[in-house]
Amino acid sequence: MLATARYGQAKREDLPVDIPPPPQMLEWIASLPAGGPLLRALGDETGVYLVGGAVRDLLLGGRPLDLDLVIEGDAAAVAARIGDELVVHDRFGTSTVTVDGFTYDIARARREEYARPGALPDVRPAGIDEDLRRRDFTVNAIAVALAGSDAGRLRAAPQALEDLDARLLRVLHDESFVDDPTRLLRLARYGSRLGFEIEPGTLALARQAVGQGALGTVSGPRIGAELRLLAREPDPVAALLAARELGIDRAIHPRVGLSDESLARRAMRLLPEDGRSDRLALAAAGRAVPSPELEQVLDRLAFEAADRDAIVSAASGAEELAGRLSEARRPSETADAVDGAGPEAVALAGALGPEEAARDWLERLRHVKLQIGGRDLLEAGIPEGPAVGRALHAALAAKLDGAAVGREAELAAALRAATETG
Repeated sequence: MLATARYGQAKREDLPVDIPPPPQMLEWIASLPAGGPLLRALGDETGVYLVGGAVRDLLLGGRPLDLDLVIEGDAAAVAARIGDELVVHDRFGTSTVTVDGFTYDIARARREEYARPGALPDVRPAGIDEDLRRRDFTVNAIAVALAGSDAGRLRAAPQALEDLDARLLRVLHDESFVDDPTRLLRLARYGSRLGFEIEPGTLALARQAVGQGALGTVSGPRIGAELRLLAREPDPVAALLAARELGIDRAIHPRVGLSDESLARRAMRLLPEDGRSDRLALAAAGRAVPSPELEQVLDRLAFEAADRDAIVSAASGAEELAGRLSEARRPSETADAVDGAGPEAVALAGALGPEEAARDWLERLRHVKLQIGGRDLLEAGIPEGPAVGRALHAALAAKLDGAAVGREAELAAALRAATETG
């Protein structure tokens, strides 16, 4: 049997993680933005459990936004009864359902068997206890019944509550990383985000799995999906460093890895709000990989073309861009040095040395726009063609350097440049 959580009489010194009585647990869930609508929609529907990270975070005092549900029985039927919209995702029957504008991930309680290491599992329906045993780490193997006589009561895999209390990440069985090596990336991701220690036995199993090539048994797209999640963590630098400590990065490619934490953090501080911290972190981790190889790696990991190109451009071009920015003496020269590079590349280049020039571009210069356009030049008699683009470039340079203030000055600078080059 799985452990049923203690509550009520549990003492703080025995179990510092607060385990409330069932009514209070339901109140906690109902107070969440997505919790109230869900409980109202469920009514007295039994066999429905809130599971995984949401329960973990609630017990740690957080207020999770994403709620995952497990159903004992026909998950699709339950989802159809409670939701406005149902979308089935994969061969395991997982789906999303929308209730009052909130979307929930739903799966049927199941057991899993692996035909070979790294293969997708074969699944069969099961009860909630068996479903919890198939999960990645004990602290994620906790569930709360949402209706019926057990409503609000926790169910947990063995050691789950104790590990949550101790802030430990532990696998549920010794073959966990062999069965599903993507759990290695999740180990790095959860460890960095939660600040939990890795239980010594789990750490040994993880290093053994990496050393024996477990990640090579998994398809590139599955590894890529987990790598993208890892890079989208609130602190992607910490997440990639955790992956490096486990040897995960070098298992993906021998020269991939975040070897300079200080550089990465300087770049992150320069990155503007509209920049992508995941792209920047992966670019910093890929600087030692020749660009054709890095492109091949990202293709194998099924990165979208836009993400791949931005990462490769930043990783391979930051050094040269840093040199150009260092030589720039005027704002227009800084703009020319950037030459269309993305904010991730500029931030990484700035971290390599020319920090002030990079910051000036990211915070100010790139937002400067002309008040005139190509139509103004055509109306002034400039023939259509490359001269228009050159004239507008000259006008922008003059504006950036403070030599053209206002629309008339911009137009004059553009016409002067068109005449000189004509």
